[in-house]
Amino acid sequence: MLAKESLQFLEDLRKNNNRDWFQSQKKRYDAYKENYHALVSDFIKVMSTYDAGLESLSVKDCTFRINRDIRFSKDKSPYKTHLGIWLSTGQKNTNLAGYYVHIEKGRSFIAGGKWQPENADLKKIRKEIEFFHDELDAIFADKQFAQAFAGFDRENSLKTNPKGYEKDHPAIEHLKLKSFVVSKNIDDKLLFDKDFVQKASADLALIKPLNDFLNRALTTEE
Repeated sequence: MLAKESLQFLEDLRKNNNRDWFQSQKKRYDAYKENYHALVSDFIKVMSTYDAGLESLSVKDCTFRINRDIRFSKDKSPYKTHLGIWLSTGQKNTNLAGYYVHIEKGRSFIAGGKWQPENADLKKIRKEIEFFHDELDAIFADKQFAQAFAGFDRENSLKTNPKGYEKDHPAIEHLKLKSFVVSKNIDDKLLFDKDFVQKASADLALIKPLNDFLNRALTTEE
């Protein structure tokens, strides 16, 4: 269960995103980190009942460092001000689709799929969609899925047809995508519900057929 103190720590860090303040808050950060890891453990346990491929995950496979990589960013704030959980059969730093939980005051959400695949993987996914778009349509048409998710997020999409695909292809809007992600916003009040992990996991589990579709594309040899 998420502690209210953890969300408050992240909010205070957002307002004081500098090394001196962070170092002065070591006890609060240690308590936050302990709560973070406990929450991840809870998600692994519950999500594994929906997706057996997640059973072998450890907490370290699903967490992120609080330090930001600022080498190529104009924003030089040193610390992340959100909590992220990544659950995938491929673990972190692999090319497989998975499930994501993002916790940040007023901006929390759950998501799943594959975000910004590299060019070789993007081609694999597009080929899968080209030939098996009817399967994708069936996933999106599922009543429970449709109630929770409004199809692919379309922020990362080409304005024109990708090379090699005709504009009248029945799945052209999917083929234009450069990320294959679905998401659902979470109200702050739900974060502190005693059944938050169970409720969020029930929605995340609806993404499994989509992840299976994407992972089939990513793991199928030419």
